[in-house]
Amino acid sequence: MKIVVIRESITAVAADAVVVNLFQGVKHPGGATGAVDKATGGLICRLIESGEFEGKLGETVTLHFPPGMPQRKVIVVGLGPAGEFDLDRARQASAAALKAASRGGARRVATIVHGAGIGGLDPAAAACALAEGALLGTYTYAAFKNDRADGFRVEELVVAETDSSKVEDIERGIRKGTILAESTNFARDLVNTPSNHLTPSALADAARAMASEAGIECTVLERDEMERLGMGALLGVAKGSAEAPKLIVLRYARGGSRPLVALVGKGVTFDTGGISLKAAQGMSEMKGDMAGAAAVLGAMRAVALLEAEVNLLGVIPAVENMPSGTAIKPGDVLKAMNGKTIEVDNTDAEGRLILADAVSYAVSQGAQRVVDVATLTGACVVALGRIYSGVVTNDDRLFQELVEAARLTGEKFWRLPSDPAYKEQYKSDVADIKNTGGRDAGAITGALFIGEFVGETSWAHLDIAGTFFSDKEKPYIPKGGTGVAVRTLAQWLSA
Repeated sequence: MKIVVIRESITAVAADAVVVNLFQGVKHPGGATGAVDKATGGLICRLIESGEFEGKLGETVTLHFPPGMPQRKVIVVGLGPAGEFDLDRARQASAAALKAASRGGARRVATIVHGAGIGGLDPAAAACALAEGALLGTYTYAAFKNDRADGFRVEELVVAETDSSKVEDIERGIRKGTILAESTNFARDLVNTPSNHLTPSALADAARAMASEAGIECTVLERDEMERLGMGALLGVAKGSAEAPKLIVLRYARGGSRPLVALVGKGVTFDTGGISLKAAQGMSEMKGDMAGAAAVLGAMRAVALLEAEVNLLGVIPAVENMPSGTAIKPGDVLKAMNGKTIEVDNTDAEGRLILADAVSYAVSQGAQRVVDVATLTGACVVALGRIYSGVVTNDDRLFQELVEAARLTGEKFWRLPSDPAYKEQYKSDVADIKNTGGRDAGAITGALFIGEFVGETSWAHLDIAGTFFSDKEKPYIPKGGTGVAVRTLAQWLSA
């Protein structure tokens, strides 16, 4: 979908559909909505008076213009109560409006920026939210469908603004929102791709292609290079699969003398659980066990296209976790890149093993701040459900920066404790540590295990096991891969 900004009244834009809005409780709309109401002979006001349209958040009504008008139909979208309106509600309204507009095959849609006037939002931020909602809300994954007739067909979204002093800010916001949304949809595509089409090698190819597009340096370390570096934990997980492991390394440097930040993403392209085999029910979702890797790739794409002033390293360990005659077994001992030995208590706790070597590599490259992203534990889903992602960190300031970025993007993160007392749970009798700490506090001990490999480096772990996938459609989140953490990380890094 192409998004353009023009200085024009919404009623004068030639389009298949035009979008205006209404706050809940408003009886006599003004501005663009009032102008459209007048053009339709007061039909919007009559709908309000009859109680057929209240302006609840995401509520839509479709009206058809009389012949001779430059538009075929008008979509009125509810913004909810004015006092509760914020950027995330702007995204939800935008998504709802575009979904409604697309019904009936509208190809060119015109809209106003929701909340830039009476909503009290900064025009650039409101425009960013508008673009995000439109592009995130109309996302579909149909790569393997022969019949795509049910897909969204909006090809161009025209943002109309009459105030010339706002146009530049709106254009800037639209550009940012487009980059954030398209980068999130890029991550969604990766998460939704079947694992026979997204092997570790294919993930590396996708990273190279993205890096070439965005102007990022990308190198891929092969098995022999990982052996030379001593990445026994990562290579141990990879032993059970016929697919070769890859360590994808991306570099973006525009921050001058600023410290190096590393994003590390879990890239298990399919997780059977290994010898500690998972139950069959729900295993198909494990094609998305590389959602952390997808988030890192999407965030780096956004950061580069936004030309953020930051020095950024991306590290993605990409493997399959399969059961076979060569797979690691419970009771085996692996040696990680930093020299720590690890007793394998459960081969289904493989994410923390590959991340152990990946974060060690990031630290060895001089990273002063490390954020890892992973579908790490079912325990996090039990603790926080599918609404919040979990955070474990050794740096209060880093957490505050991340949670503020999340607030602006509408994503939700909840901090879990990192008390050193939890480390007692994963002590081993035969190695330095073991890769599980038992059922109690599983999300915390899984994260703290990764923390063993960052030393004193500032670090945060994002557990997205409950939020990487949605089993139902939400306002701007489709069924399937969500692309969670892309926009938060990009917002944090470009702030």
